Amino acid sequence: MSLTATRIHADTATVTVASQMAAITDWSARYFGPWWNAAAADDPDPGSLADGGGLVLAEVDSDRVDDIAALVADCGTEETIYANARTLVGRADGITYAVQPDEQIGYQANGRRLVIVGGELEPVAVAAARLARELVRGQLLADGWTVLHASAATQNGDAVLTLGDKGAGKTTTGLLLALGGWGLLANDRVFVRAESDGRVRVLPWPSAAALGLGLLDATGLYDQVRERVLAGGQLHPTQHPTVTQTLMDGRREPLWRATGKELKPQFFPDQLASWLGLTLATEARVAGLLFPTMSPEAVPALVENGRTLTDADVFDQKTEDRYPDIFGLTPTAATGTRALTEHLARLPRRSMLLSHDTDASGALLTKTAEEIVSAS
Repeated sequence: MSLTATRIHADTATVTVASQMAAITDWSARYFGPWWNAAAADDPDPGSLADGGGLVLAEVDSDRVDDIAALVADCGTEETIYANARTLVGRADGITYAVQPDEQIGYQANGRRLVIVGGELEPVAVAAARLARELVRGQLLADGWTVLHASAATQNGDAVLTLGDKGAGKTTTGLLLALGGWGLLANDRVFVRAESDGRVRVLPWPSAAALGLGLLDATGLYDQVRERVLAGGQLHPTQHPTVTQTLMDGRREPLWRATGKELKPQFFPDQLASWLGLTLATEARVAGLLFPTMSPEAVPALVENGRTLTDADVFDQKTEDRYPDIFGLTPTAATGTRALTEHLARLPRRSMLLSHDTDASGALLTKTAEEIVSAS
């Protein structure tokens, strides 16, 4: 069986996902296409695919999962959590082997060449896209980019970054600005880099977008999402099955885990455009920073709180909680972070209270963001 391939480009980073199953490479094309210029590769030959970038080879093969599990056991096992799954890791002769027993997925990493195998197509496709993104991240970090925990919306090539702790309103801010006609560049994380001309460039971090049922209802998006689900449309597989059933039943109240974490619909990146009608942006320069605080009953307003960029806003190997660098794909030391912080500190920043009144919050956000952009 011949190989198919999807090649991904993000600035100077290049990664190719190859497989004997077109459904796996199509998944990466769909996932990265809106933001990272993913397209079918013309030369799906493992010997020439990487082009100095990264290569992910992904297949459905249960026997190879067992083989990798045996290698992990022979190498001496470390245990960690990777992509919310228990992961056993072993290393030998410069090669990293890993297995996720509950997911029946095995990994083998030799530099920027990664092999992923599993028992079922969808988990393999998801894992292949995840590792492709990690390969891009490693290349961009080595080229001086930094990952921030922020959403980003753009207007005519200028971006406002929204930062804050979990629950502050980063995703809500990005969505409300996008519904107001801005381009959505990222909903949760972004790549940023300070340039020699004093500007800060920003690139997207493609990921599934988690939008709460209450937010969908308040913004008038709930009904069209439910219609898609009832017609057989599939949201991202990381979504909890209870959320799908809730949408099918027409219930709009937020869902909560026993831990207090909200269960939300999870959208593929391309569904932000095809289901929600948003415009996706691919690159911009940062014009300013927003620091929202969500207070359900508040009157949306600008406030003075002195919030600035902090170490908690930066993702590095110490703060990365979902995707620890078990395959050695990222640089051991950050570059350019100090220059980035200095550049961002000189940009306009605004702090504000947002509420569950999405019309009032959206109006405040749009007015504030447009003032920032017009002054840049």
